[in-house]
Amino acid sequence: MAPKSRFTRLDAFTKTVDEARIRTTSGGIVTIVSLLVVLFLSWGEWSSYRRIVVHPELVVDKGRGERMDIHLNITFPNMPCELLTLDVMDVSGEQQHGVAHGITKLRLQPPSRGGGVIESNSLAQLHEKAEHLNPDYCGGCYGATAPANAEKPGCCNTCDEVREAYAQASWAFGRGEGVEQCEREHYSERLDQQREEGCRIEGLLQVNKVVGNFHLAPGRSFSNGNMHVHDLKNYWDLPNGMKAHDFTHVIHSLRFGPQLPPEVIARMGRRTAWTNHHLNPLDGIHQETSDPNFNYMYFVKIVPTSYLPLGWEQKSASASDGSVETHQYSVTSHKRSLMGGDDAKEGHAERLHSKGGIPGVFFSYDISPMKVINREERAKTFLGFLSGLCAIVGGTLTVAAAIDRGLFEGATRLKKLRSKDM
Repeated sequence: MAPKSRFTRLDAFTKTVDEARIRTTSGGIVTIVSLLVVLFLSWGEWSSYRRIVVHPELVVDKGRGERMDIHLNITFPNMPCELLTLDVMDVSGEQQHGVAHGITKLRLQPPSRGGGVIESNSLAQLHEKAEHLNPDYCGGCYGATAPANAEKPGCCNTCDEVREAYAQASWAFGRGEGVEQCEREHYSERLDQQREEGCRIEGLLQVNKVVGNFHLAPGRSFSNGNMHVHDLKNYWDLPNGMKAHDFTHVIHSLRFGPQLPPEVIARMGRRTAWTNHHLNPLDGIHQETSDPNFNYMYFVKIVPTSYLPLGWEQKSASASDGSVETHQYSVTSHKRSLMGGDDAKEGHAERLHSKGGIPGVFFSYDISPMKVINREERAKTFLGFLSGLCAIVGGTLTVAAAIDRGLFEGATRLKKLRSKDM
């Protein structure tokens, strides 16, 4: 016999010789069942290790001097594009009157004719170039100062430039009767031709990431002191027999910042409800009215949100790491007639509305100081997977050994009892 090692006394796994081992049918069945259980639980542990979960974190948003993209697509079936104006303003004092860059207007047929698209015009290309005029021609601005963006400095060579000059002077313009440039371009005839049309406005706004609002209202806008004013003359003065305009509208989509990439949404699938938070609550909203004196207001609370995919921190700074900086938002809405009154028809006679204002659709947004970070992570680490695998194997074999021992002992005692009876 080989000499004993000093570690022999420390052996916690004592052995038995083959002659002392007994193999039983019940032991074979327990072994097969335990192996199947180990395989099944090991597959579940592997699936759990491969599963990706999204862990939300709430932090203080420390971004400064950032800009925010607003993507909008809104249809006004009873408002012609010629009258519709988009303005933006915020608490920093920045104002964007008649936003043109990045915005497209689609002229729509009247609802009675199906509301199909007539033509698409980029707002940045609507201004007349007046290239057919004599190079020495300098149109008058009819008492107003020529706009800074005039094609020819100090002159108003197009109807749009005259209208812009009037807006800067805080003067109402009307249909342009008696204005040479507008009569030459048939502005009033073009306006009357579009009276029964609708308009879809879509595109991208870039605004400061501060509290502010943007709105769609009739007529060209201008500032009069501390007041924001719209020239509503053409909105109210209708040709005889013409139906009044109104602000019935459909919000096809409105979001702040980029949408989650399709591959991200597809990968998340139905495994988590997190993507439901990115369903924009105003998408598909339809508001209908026949009152031209009507005002819609949407109060939007915006929460900055980051999406960090799995392994984003391991990618180089030069390559796209797949992260998305976007915004979630919640919204409450309010609507009222500019003529004032109460909501007695809706069963709330105690609810009174103030009188006055501008007809249109207004969006007032507020930015949360907190930021949500949604981080993709594996459900467990590789070490956690190995620990779970060892626990499954060890635990299953231990329980199987106990069951086998119990079956063996039970069978042995039954045999002894039967032998005594015989």
